[in-house]
Amino acid sequence: MMKHVTIFCDGSSLGNGRRGARAAAAAILEYQGHRRILGEYLGNGTNQQAEIVAACLALEALREPCQVKIFTDSQYVVKTMTGLFRRKTNLEFWDRLDAAAQGHRISWNWTRGHAGHPIQEKCDEAARTIAGDGAIRQELLDEILKA
Repeated sequence: MMKHVTIFCDGSSLGNGRRGARAAAAAILEYQGHRRILGEYLGNGTNQQAEIVAACLALEALREPCQVKIFTDSQYVVKTMTGLFRRKTNLEFWDRLDAAAQGHRISWNWTRGHAGHPIQEKCDEAARTIAGDGAIRQELLDEILKA
């Protein structure tokens, strides 16, 4: 029987679309009442790229095939992964997400960003913090998760 995992993820790009943008991704995984927070710094990247990477890093953290519910505020990710949008750009990021998704049964769910959902807000804060710092400080991410 597959484990049931819930994932909330978000990406952020400070200066999105401009030279010197600082992008980062964050994800919170929930399994049987336990939560774990992850992050990745992308450097110069777009918000769309960071949103894709947020889903990648969460799925890559799973050690076995799982039943996964992913929540993201990115309609771009949800609609692309459910076949409503065609992939025209960011192909290397989509390839990474396809590889990370292999073996899992995933439902892709959109949630409104900045709408007060406590876990989604923590993901947003973590992604913005990583982008601002230009580095991942796990102790800081853990504090965001606990708050």
